[in-house]
Amino acid sequence: MQTSVVGYPRIGERRELKFASEQYFNGKLSKEELLRTAAELRSTHWRAQREQGIDYIPSNDFSLYDGVLDTACLLNLVPQRYRELGLDSLETYFAMARGYQGERGDAKALPMKKWFNTNYHYLVPELGAPADVRLVGTKPFDEFEEARRLGIETKPSLVGAFTLLKLAKIPEGSRAADFVPALARAYGEILERFGELGAAWVQFDEPALVTDLTEADLALFRELYSSILSAKGPVKALAQTYFGDARDAYAELLALPFDGIGIDFVEGRTSLELIERYGFPADKTLFAGVVNGKNVWTNDYRRTAALVERLRGHARNVVLSASCSLLHVPYTVEKESRIDESQRRRLAFAKEKLRELAELGRLVDLPDPTTSEAYLENAALFAEPRGGTNEAVRAKTAALSERDFVREPAFAERQAIQKKKFALPPLPTTTIGSFPQTADVRASRAAYKQGKIDEETYERYLREKIAACIALQEELGLDVLVHGEYERNDMVEYFGERLDGFLFTEQAWVQSYGTRCVKPPIVWGDVSRLGPITVDYSAYAQSLTRKPVKGMLTGPVTILNWSFPREDVPLQETAFQIALAIREEVLDLEANGIEIIQIDEAALREKLPLRRSDWRSEYLDWAIPAFRLTHSGAKPGTQIHTHMCYSEFSDMIRDIDDMDADVITIEASRSALAVVETLASSGFRTEVGPGVYDIHSPRVPGVEELREVILGLAERIDPSKLWVNPDCGLKTRGEEEVRASLRHMTTAAHEARLLI
Repeated sequence: MQTSVVGYPRIGERRELKFASEQYFNGKLSKEELLRTAAELRSTHWRAQREQGIDYIPSNDFSLYDGVLDTACLLNLVPQRYRELGLDSLETYFAMARGYQGERGDAKALPMKKWFNTNYHYLVPELGAPADVRLVGTKPFDEFEEARRLGIETKPSLVGAFTLLKLAKIPEGSRAADFVPALARAYGEILERFGELGAAWVQFDEPALVTDLTEADLALFRELYSSILSAKGPVKALAQTYFGDARDAYAELLALPFDGIGIDFVEGRTSLELIERYGFPADKTLFAGVVNGKNVWTNDYRRTAALVERLRGHARNVVLSASCSLLHVPYTVEKESRIDESQRRRLAFAKEKLRELAELGRLVDLPDPTTSEAYLENAALFAEPRGGTNEAVRAKTAALSERDFVREPAFAERQAIQKKKFALPPLPTTTIGSFPQTADVRASRAAYKQGKIDEETYERYLREKIAACIALQEELGLDVLVHGEYERNDMVEYFGERLDGFLFTEQAWVQSYGTRCVKPPIVWGDVSRLGPITVDYSAYAQSLTRKPVKGMLTGPVTILNWSFPREDVPLQETAFQIALAIREEVLDLEANGIEIIQIDEAALREKLPLRRSDWRSEYLDWAIPAFRLTHSGAKPGTQIHTHMCYSEFSDMIRDIDDMDADVITIEASRSALAVVETLASSGFRTEVGPGVYDIHSPRVPGVEELREVILGLAERIDPSKLWVNPDCGLKTRGEEEVRASLRHMTTAAHEARLLI
C-alpha cells in the first residue's frame, strides 16, 4: 500500500532556518546565504522521506516564515502599505510578517492568528480588489523543479482556495463571492502550469472543510472547485482535509472531480462513519490519515491495521497518510539522550512517523499482518505496563466537589475590596510578565546547566537581573511590576520541569510562528507539584519595591495545550491534576506576600473544537472549571489576573468572563482592537487590558499613536475597568526597543489620564 506525507517540519533538525533567518534580519547573513540554507533544508527533508520509502512526498510545504503568507504573495495579495515601502520581494515578504520601521517608512505586520486547533500561527492575508488577485509568483513551481533535479518526484501542496478565502480579511463593502472568479482563475493557472511541468498530483490543503459550514459556504466551495478543476488536464487533484471530519462537505467532495480526498481518521470523529454510511467512489483515491501528525506517541499497529481493513471494504484505492502535516511534531527521537529506552520506544516524532507509515504500508498488504515482525514488536510494546500512575493524585481529583470550583465572595465584592486595597491610578499600567531573554541570560542559564558555574553564582546573577528589572520599571513609571522571568526557559517547560509526570527533550523543537520555536513537554504520567516553583523569585522582587509585583504562573489549560498530552487518559483528568498543582502554588505565593497573581491561559482557545456544537461537551465544560480551580481558594483581596493571546474571543466572551478572574489582558493590537467592540457590547464584567501594541514586531510605537489607542479604548470600555499593557510578554524583544516602547506606553497612559 502506498504512503503519503501531508507536510514536513521546515525549521531544521537543529533549527537552522531559525538561526539563519535571525542572522539575516540582523544584517549578519546575506539574502543568498539565507536562501542557500533554505535549499539545503528542503533537500534534506525530501531525501529523508524518500529514504523511508514514502510514495507521495510533498513540495512547497517549506516556508521561510509562513505558508499562508507564501500563498498571499504567490497570488499578488500584497497590501499597498507594503508596496509603498519600495523594498525588494524578500524584504517586502518579511515586512508583511514582522512589520517594518526604517528609512523607507513605517508599516505594522499583518495580523497573526492560530492555525485552527494547533499551536502554529499563520499570518492573515488581506484581499484588496478582485482584479488584484492573480498568479504572480513562482515558488511552488521552482521547488517542484528543485526536487526533480534531485531525482525526487513530489506532490506540490498549496493552501486551498476555499480555506484561503475563509481565512482572509475581506475588504469592507465586498463579499467572499466577489473573489471567486479571480481565485478560481489563478488556481486554475497553477494546475495548468503543473500540468506543463509534468506533475502527477497537486494537493490542495482544505482544513476549513472540517469546520461548521453553511449552505453559502458549500456553494462557495462548489463554485470555486467546479471552475478550478475544469483546468486540471492530466494533473490529479487531491483535496486534503485535516484536524477533524468533513461531515458538512463530504457530499460535495465526492461529487466534485477531485481524484483524491485526504481524510483525517485521528481527529475526525465521524470520518469512518461517513465512509461506511455514504461510501467512497471507486474512481477516487482515499488518502487515509491514520498516523497522528499532531502528537508524539507510537502508533498502535493493531488498531490501525483494523481501521485500514474496514476502509478497504468501502474504498478501492487507499493510500496511508499522516493525519495532518508533520509540522506540528519535532524532527526525531534519535537526538534525545536523556529519555530512557522504555520511554523512547513509545515516542514517534516526524522521522519515526515516516518509518511507521512505511511499515504499516507493508504489513497491511500481508495475508496475515499479525505474523509480521513489525506488528509483533509493536504489539509487545503496547502490552507492556506503561507506568506513570499516581493513585494519590487520582484520589485528589476524584474527591473534587462543586465548591472547589467557586471563589468567594462574588466578583463585585472582591473588586471593591481590591480597588480600596491597591489604590491604583486610572488606566493602571503593567506588562504581561517576561522581559527580554538576552544573550547573557541564555548564556548564564546554559553555563549553569552545563556545570560551568555553581548554583550560588547563578542565583546571584538572577537576583541582579531581577533587581535591575524592578528598577527599570520604577524608572519607567509602571504601576504593577513583574520580576522579569529570567529564570525561565519557556512558560510551559519551566513549570513542567518542576511538576512530576512530565518528560523533557533536548532537541524536540516545534515551530510556533516564523522564527519562534518551542520545545513542548510530554505528559508521561499523573501530574503533581514537587515543591514551590516561583515563590522565592517573586518574594525577592516584591521586597525591592512598594509597588505590587505580580506572581507569574502558567495556567493548567495552557500547560496542557502546549504540551504533548497523554492519549491513555481523558484531557480533563490531566487538566484537573495540573490545576491542583497550580492551586498549591497560588496559595504559597499568597502566604509569602504576593497580592497580585497572574495565571496565564494564553492557549485557552487553542484546543477549542472546530465545530461549535462540540465546544461545551468536549472542552469548555472542563477547561473553564480547571482555571477556576487554580484560584478558588485565594483571599478576596488577592487580585487574580490572566492573559490570552492570538485568539478571537468574540464568540466565547461569556465563557471568558466565567473564568472569574479579576483582570484579564488580551492580545488585541494586530486584530485592530476588534475584540474591544465585543467587550463593550457584551457587558463584560472583568477588568480588562487589551494590548495596545504588538510585541511580536520590532517596531516601536510612538507616544501619540499609543495615546490615541488608549483614548479609543476608554471610549468603549469603562475607564475604571481599563488597564494599559503590551500584547504579550517581552521575552523575544531587544532591551532598547522594550525600554523605548514601555516609556512611550507609560507616557501615553499618563497623558490619557488627564483627558478622560
